[in-house]
Amino acid sequence: MNYSTIKKAVTCSLIAALGFTGAAQAQDTKVFGGRSQYRTWSIGVNGGITSPNVLVGGSNSFGRQVGLFEHPVREYYGINVRKQFSSWFGLQLDANRGRIFAHNQDGLTETASWPAAGADPNQTYQSAETDVQYAVSLNGVFQFATIDFLRRENAVNFYASVGFGLMAFNPVMYANNDATGTAWDNKGNWGQDPFNRDFQGDKDYSRTSFVPVGLGLKFKLSDRVALDLGYTMNFTDSRSLFGPVVGNTSSDKFSYTHAGLEFSLGSRDKEDLTWANPVATLYDELKDPELRNEVDALKQRVSALESTVEALSTDSDGDGVADKFDKCPNTPAGTQVDGSGCPIKFPEPDTASLSTGSYPNIQFEFDSSVLKTSSYPTLDQVSADLRESGATLTLEGNASEEGTEDYNYQLGLDRANSVKNYLVNSGVAADQVNVVSNGELKPVASNATEEGRQLNRNVQFKK
Repeated sequence: MNYSTIKKAVTCSLIAALGFTGAAQAQDTKVFGGRSQYRTWSIGVNGGITSPNVLVGGSNSFGRQVGLFEHPVREYYGINVRKQFSSWFGLQLDANRGRIFAHNQDGLTETASWPAAGADPNQTYQSAETDVQYAVSLNGVFQFATIDFLRRENAVNFYASVGFGLMAFNPVMYANNDATGTAWDNKGNWGQDPFNRDFQGDKDYSRTSFVPVGLGLKFKLSDRVALDLGYTMNFTDSRSLFGPVVGNTSSDKFSYTHAGLEFSLGSRDKEDLTWANPVATLYDELKDPELRNEVDALKQRVSALESTVEALSTDSDGDGVADKFDKCPNTPAGTQVDGSGCPIKFPEPDTASLSTGSYPNIQFEFDSSVLKTSSYPTLDQVSADLRESGATLTLEGNASEEGTEDYNYQLGLDRANSVKNYLVNSGVAADQVNVVSNGELKPVASNATEEGRQLNRNVQFKK
């Protein structure tokens, strides 16, 4: 595969990844709350060694008959900034600099295809050291596996990366394989086509594009810090990375093996999206005793409700209210009745005895309108008071500030309707209960802390 094909494949892969990530994120927003509940930015530093060859093979200007691990290494280091778009994909900007060294086996030399001004055109060279002034690239980072995938918070992540970048470099060729002897150095003379013998230039570094392809492993050291171990193969678009060698027909390449630290940025109250595991969230019932107990309690309640279905279907006076909840049995046929089975023409009951201030707020979990079993005793008391007094009640649904204002308004309305459905199913007349939503506009506590946000996910009772 030539360099042009590699560039096209990388470009198509990044565009497809960004498009699929956008679609996946739109779906995640409905299920998991979206990126707003996570930290998505990180910055990292790294350092390591370079080698003038890559694991997939191929040839360079130097390196004939030299084993894969027989080249002396040189230092290389850099920084990176990453934006995480989902639990499996992010975009990372990398900036590196350092040196690369390459040499032939003893006795094997290369000849420069165009000598520096004043250099001996018959001189041969056995090694080269390249100074990389900078290498900047934009990379797509794919997290494709974790060792502890069924845990809510991962601790070890595998990743692969591919990208495209630009680098500036200057090679120096030496007569010996230990960077000694007569040297060829074109620094200060770069600027035009190096394969044109009559070229003139005044630049210290040549420039080329390159494609980095890497693999790595990350270890979570703390909530903010991760250890990054990686290996990157860099495929350049230059045949002069190690100097202009006669007969070199393929683009040069080198590898970078590194270790580094990555630091997560953002609010400490949010989870780092890099380590989030949405699949494990679906298995909470397998590992969360509190949730399992709640599910078991709901199953028992459903079983009890099923056993009373036959009794609830009995309506002796035919007024549409089951005998179990009919406070006015034997109502004459055709009489309009309320939810308690009593004629609507009866005098309005005294509502002064209903005190909403005595009822605690009904609390909900994050992004949920499902009633918790711990709320049932309060709701049963409210139902009994409403059926006894005939009073009316307003339910105000509220939400914390996660998500958009429109989404939180609907979430508050869903929570208020959940409470109303419970009361109506327990025998309260539907017209005794009104529902409104405040969304995120009337918090009872600060939304700056998780404790405050939990208190703001509620339904309040108002006259």
